[in-house]
Amino acid sequence: MSRTDSPVSPGRLLAVSDVHVAYPENRRMVEDIAPGSSDDWLILAGDVAETIADIETTLKQLSGRFAKVVWVPGNHELWTPKQDPVQLRGEQRYRHLVEIARGLGVVTPEDPYPVWEGAGGPVVVAPLFVLYDYTFRPAETATKEEALALARESGIVCTDEWVLHPDPYPTIDAWCRARVAQTRARLGDIDPTMPTVLVNHWPLVRQPTAVLRYPTFALWCGTTSTADWHTRFRASAVVYGHLHIPRTTWYDDVRFEEVSMGYPRERAAWGTPWSGLRQILPFPAPPARRD
Repeated sequence: MSRTDSPVSPGRLLAVSDVHVAYPENRRMVEDIAPGSSDDWLILAGDVAETIADIETTLKQLSGRFAKVVWVPGNHELWTPKQDPVQLRGEQRYRHLVEIARGLGVVTPEDPYPVWEGAGGPVVVAPLFVLYDYTFRPAETATKEEALALARESGIVCTDEWVLHPDPYPTIDAWCRARVAQTRARLGDIDPTMPTVLVNHWPLVRQPTAVLRYPTFALWCGTTSTADWHTRFRASAVVYGHLHIPRTTWYDDVRFEEVSMGYPRERAAWGTPWSGLRQILPFPAPPARRD
């Protein structure tokens, strides 16, 4: 059975991110993931693993169990670690992963957006690949360069700075701007009468980063260019990961779900086990309090 708190029901849209299967404990938990119904879909919101082989193995496992798997890349998929025999970088690495996913029947950000017709639908499920552009800056900094300097002084610098390469773009923020423009245009082509579930590895709004233990890490967590997408594109829900702070929040009366599994050391520090796949549709009862 799936590791969810929800009872078995016909057709649910479920989600998880940041499964990081390089950790044996996480790999075992992923091996145990299964649908509660033959009609269940699974959203996999990035950070599956760092090597092409691990990513492909995990996508193959999960696509063989769920009626449909929808995947978006996180920063870890885009890394080019020295231990990976596949040394593709940047856009080439991303496109290689897209082709692997397509070969397994997994929906990617480059494919037509599927429509969830189950309970809570019809809803367009839109997998997005929108990076970050260093605009989630501390208030005391005016530029990317100032913000990065402050991050270095604080000792909090994302590993992306060494192993996530933007080729052929000159910088990550240039790649991000290109992805924002492409994605905005695609979202604008969706039938305006249809609600959406927007899926991106990085949060589409800055507010979730306010609770980060190290505030300067927000630099690597998104772009202000997507701040109104949840209202502009009629989101019923927004699914994201990256922060490793699983929770439900509400912005402009839109439900945001952070669905990370996270690292074993984090769960040990919090003293809480992984709570399981998050149900996105049909909507569970809303929490009593909205942030």
